[in-house]
Amino acid sequence: MPKQDTSDRMLNISQLPNLITICRIALAPVMILLLKEQQYAASLAVFILAGVSDGLDGLIAKRFNFVSRLGSILDPLADKILLVSSYVMLTLLDQLPFWLMLTVAFRDLLIIGGYLVYTSMVGPVQMRPSWLSKVNTFMQIALVIVILAQQALHWVYRPASDALIYAVTLTTVASGLHYLWTWLVVKEVEPVKEGRG
Repeated sequence: MPKQDTSDRMLNISQLPNLITICRIALAPVMILLLKEQQYAASLAVFILAGVSDGLDGLIAKRFNFVSRLGSILDPLADKILLVSSYVMLTLLDQLPFWLMLTVAFRDLLIIGGYLVYTSMVGPVQMRPSWLSKVNTFMQIALVIVILAQQALHWVYRPASDALIYAVTLTTVASGLHYLWTWLVVKEVEPVKEGRG
């Protein structure tokens, strides 16, 4: 029985990164409510907390080899939910242009749609973000932080936010086209390896 207990405990601990990721998803509605009330300082704190949790779950998963198929799906999903929620709310609050939110959301729908089409045709495939996609995510996060910080401090420096808006637009379009190129032309798609759930 003690051996079984140890095995059960290890199984529970191995789900820790997934639990952290689920908590990050749960921060999205909190972020939406805070932004609705224009609580920019609190929204910034929640957004930074979500970013720290993103790094933490990845660190734990890699350090202790708790990588799982569920985690590989939940982690990018949590990032997309939080980022798209932030972009939609900041657009409704007239802090971001509508066309930028549309570009960001459409690119994510394109990736999700492409993934679903591929999996329906050839089975589960590994989603690995390209370096361009990582740059895009960094730019999207930086823009949200800058907008929230400027509003929280009541000091808006338009050149900084405008430069980031155009950087996000450029990297969003470029990374979306890169995914299409990878899937449709180069066809670099990896099947999913079996792992823990």
